[in-house]
Amino acid sequence: MQLRLILNTVLLSCLIALSGCQSQDSTGSVAFACGSHSTAAHQLESGAIDPNRCGVLVMAHGGNAQWNEDVERAVEPLRDRYPIEIAYGMAQTSTLRAATERLEAQGVDQIAVVRMFISGESFLEDTEYILGLRDSIGRDEHAHHKAHHPTAASRNAPTEASHHQAAAGDHSEGGHVMEPPTPIETESTFHVSRDGVSESGLVDEILLDRVRALSVNPALECILILAHGPGDDGENDRWLADMQRRTDELRQAASFTDVRCETLREDWPDRRAAAETRIRDYVKTRSESGTRVIVVPFRVAGFGPYAEVLEGLTYVADGRGFCPHARMTEWIDKTARACLPALADVRTDEQAAARAN
Repeated sequence: MQLRLILNTVLLSCLIALSGCQSQDSTGSVAFACGSHSTAAHQLESGAIDPNRCGVLVMAHGGNAQWNEDVERAVEPLRDRYPIEIAYGMAQTSTLRAATERLEAQGVDQIAVVRMFISGESFLEDTEYILGLRDSIGRDEHAHHKAHHPTAASRNAPTEASHHQAAAGDHSEGGHVMEPPTPIETESTFHVSRDGVSESGLVDEILLDRVRALSVNPALECILILAHGPGDDGENDRWLADMQRRTDELRQAASFTDVRCETLREDWPDRRAAAETRIRDYVKTRSESGTRVIVVPFRVAGFGPYAEVLEGLTYVADGRGFCPHARMTEWIDKTARACLPALADVRTDEQAAARAN
């Protein structure tokens, strides 16, 4: 009987150890908690994560100075809630390593990774590989980067000292960093978001606010929503489907003559040529018929190359992407907490302290 009890205890311990190696919860986040990239030393005795050792790493494409400033303004309100750092670039080892080290210097070893890309498909495998959440990418290490941005290497390669500067050339400037993804050495545990910005209903309100700021008479106006778009046709269809969902509230808010969603397919010359022709024809035809065309970028920040694409045509735009906006700040916060629920404890403690005072 005693031998059987010992064996059962050993078996139970093994099962618990195995179950803690890697988990994926219902929010879509991935938490890697075993192996060379794990940390358990600072977890509470109950097995819960210590909220005082939690932080957030925001991944953002990066662009020119104004692009980065817009993202910084969206992130800034969260800095009083928990440690938060930005890693610019398209899943770059150098910026991810630098941002992780900055968080670790603040005592953080549980990191919610918020991937601030329009599509949840963008650079996901590369991110997981760099952060030690997968053993390999299963393809040529540059393939995904080429698939998203096959044209140019960036003129603005990031350094740790300039992490608040442009880490990747803006699309309109034609520059992109093309670092090979390499796993970073760290003892931190990462909890990675999987959904893109376009999958959140919070974007609906941002689009509505952008249009309201420009609209004069909806009955005589149409709305053109423009996005970067991927190279793969199937993925592009998914982008457009998400864009259509995000404009439902806009369509119901006012009686615009039309609300049109388009992707430019910016980095793929053949697809882009057809898209440019279609987009220009739409703006030209509508404006010549007396309809006021309002152009809104479906982008994390900025107007991208759209001013050049629409050169010589009549339209109205303010060039403002999703950042900065209170709903974008809310998206970052909600995404981080979905990945790492212990972050909620940090905010709860702060609110309790504020009430006590």
